[in-house]
Amino acid sequence: MQYLHDLDIAKDDDVYPPSEDSILLVESFDVRQGERVLEIGCGSGIVSIHCALNGAEVSCGDINPKAVALARRNAEANGARLDVRETDIYSAFPERYDTVIFNLPYLPVEEEGLLAKAWSGGEDGMGPLPELLEKAPEHLLPGGHVIVVVSSLMDQGKLDGILKGRTVKELGKLPLFFEVLRVLEIDF
Repeated sequence: MQYLHDLDIAKDDDVYPPSEDSILLVESFDVRQGERVLEIGCGSGIVSIHCALNGAEVSCGDINPKAVALARRNAEANGARLDVRETDIYSAFPERYDTVIFNLPYLPVEEEGLLAKAWSGGEDGMGPLPELLEKAPEHLLPGGHVIVVVSSLMDQGKLDGILKGRTVKELGKLPLFFEVLRVLEIDF
């Protein structure tokens, strides 16, 4: 998809704002008309809004109630239809989807607070990725896949371990000053 820089996106000091990783994620994949998409950790809603404006049927959620409110507000401001729910990974989403998207908290830090949940991936930087992948088959339609952003700062041995045996395709890559971000598509 093409990243739309002119969208009307409000910000909140307690919600992760659209950043380089958000832009990389949006520009790394396309959606088809009517595709059922679930975004976990939607933050401001920027990725979900792009998916909806490109024809997908989008549900999204975040553990941060301020992010849920902001995503709803941003979707309305941009004429995007989103089903936004407060959730911890899949807890509020029993449905099945073609695609699950997650710009997960991937930094290897352990910080507390509402906003820190957006980047604090724990000591190994894996955050909720293992649980997301383990439970994905219960939430994907046949032929479905997961799209995630990963960082070179994550424990690469653990990342390789949870991806072992899965079909993984790199959709995008962004070298930054202190890390390399990659967007991966994982088939189930």
